[in-house]
Amino acid sequence: MRLVFAGTPEVATPTLRRLAADHEVVAVITRLDAPQGRKRVLTPSPVATLADELGLPVIKANRLDDEVTARIAALDADLGVIVAYGGFVREPLLSTPRLGWINLHFSLLPRWRGAAPVQHAVIAGDSVTGASVFQLVAGMDAGPVFQSIRTPIGAHQSAGSLLDALAVDGAALVAEVVAGLAEGTAVSAEQRGEPTLAPKLGIEDARLDWTRSSAEIYQRLRGVTPEPGAFTTIAGERFKILEAEPARDTPPLPPGRIRLDGRSPVVGTADAPLRLVRVQPSGKKPMAAADWWRGVGSGAADDSTIEVVAE
Repeated sequence: MRLVFAGTPEVATPTLRRLAADHEVVAVITRLDAPQGRKRVLTPSPVATLADELGLPVIKANRLDDEVTARIAALDADLGVIVAYGGFVREPLLSTPRLGWINLHFSLLPRWRGAAPVQHAVIAGDSVTGASVFQLVAGMDAGPVFQSIRTPIGAHQSAGSLLDALAVDGAALVAEVVAGLAEGTAVSAEQRGEPTLAPKLGIEDARLDWTRSSAEIYQRLRGVTPEPGAFTTIAGERFKILEAEPARDTPPLPPGRIRLDGRSPVVGTADAPLRLVRVQPSGKKPMAAADWWRGVGSGAADDSTIEVVAE
């Protein structure tokens, strides 16, 4: 098969690597180099870096406009494959490859259509999620599904680790569907069930609301880890919470109240407290929550009596 591949982040690279081993990838479409780090250095996307490593031709574009469409049409591709590219494929590009486009989406469609399916699944407290390969159509993530896989969501698993696992399993799923399309045996079925939406998360979606239950807060924390990154505010400054866990056999605290419990701090919620494990105060590097607390209580005779309020 002559394939065109579109993708941008790291989670798209397992699929590109797998397809390049089995088929002729005539072009890789990815978004333009973007500024990274504190120095804002222009950096190629992970997909662009892998394509260069594999010696594949790369088209960098943030929009699939008429120029990009014409370049792809000239390649006479059999199929387009898209994984987390970050832009819409519209007509006439949608019909330009002979077999159209297929999309690897990290959910069990029609649940969690949109840009952040894994994050929303974890935040919602879903026990199971998966990945689906479907035929791309004009509606958002609405096309018929060729194949899907199911995977449990671990009770302490972050969206980042879950997405990494789905990226690997999803690459194998895409390879199966592409092989079926090449042989003419692939069959798709219309999606069934009530769709739910998974829009892109903004920074405010990562703010923790301590008046919620510990289960809801813990789900949101895991769902926004590593991006956009869970946070609260302490004394008016952003305070990132990189890792936390349910606190066992710990007396309740008022929502947002932080106090030492044993060797590490816990924070109050609407019911049971959460134990802080790794944090990042404003302007500082990530650190163990116990180390942060020692700094808060430095000079105090008994730092177990100190309280800090998170808002």
